[in-house]
Amino acid sequence: MRHRVALRKLNRTKEHRLALRRNMAQSLFEHGQIQTTLTKAKDLRPFAERMITLARKARQGSLAARQRLISVLGDRAVIPAEYQEQYEEMSDAARGRVLRSRSGRRHRLGQPKGGQKFTTISIVNHLINNVAGDYEDRPGGYTRVIKLGRVQKNDSSPLAVLQLVGKEESPGTVTRPEKSARQRRTERRYAAAAKAIKKVRRPAGDAMPTMHTASSRAVCMMPCPSPRGLGMISAIGRVACPNDSRSPS
Repeated sequence: MRHRVALRKLNRTKEHRLALRRNMAQSLFEHGQIQTTLTKAKDLRPFAERMITLARKARQGSLAARQRLISVLGDRAVIPAEYQEQYEEMSDAARGRVLRSRSGRRHRLGQPKGGQKFTTISIVNHLINNVAGDYEDRPGGYTRVIKLGRVQKNDSSPLAVLQLVGKEESPGTVTRPEKSARQRRTERRYAAAAKAIKKVRRPAGDAMPTMHTASSRAVCMMPCPSPRGLGMISAIGRVACPNDSRSPS
């Protein structure tokens, strides 16, 4: 029995689950918000808030808190958002100079060095100096989970946005889901039928277009909407047209 077991295994091994949580937390601190499944967002939220609490202690001078952050969260390099496009256009050699100095040591502060316009900043340094500083007077509740009201295509898992409080960006359509392909096709068919009917409308005094069949019977050729709203149906040999009474004899 799973009594008093507050753990989501997420169908992964322990090592995979810890790596997933660490990578998602790093992306959350880097971008301010991430989109994932609702289950993963709920599992990540308490971990991310504990990391922000440790960052607040490290900001106050606690070396143990900083060491704990590096041990649990990792310390990957982050490219500043304003230089992301420029970094992607660089060669491998130029990227290496952005990541490390000539001595081989990693750049961690994001300050221009060695003739470079920008260098990388470590995720721990970014969390302590840029993220935790916004929550110095906040006793907790640094993140929020927003349900998107739609699901993944592969397994129908509900989607959600996990974001830092104060870093809000519109997650898109929240209350009104996007229209399906079938709904869009139906709307286009109805619009085409309405446009065709409007195009052939004439004043009451005008003669209606007619044609003679083999039996020399005048048949109304005014387009009529079908029961499903698809295209037009004439009265020749199939259904009785409601406009036949107005056709000239």
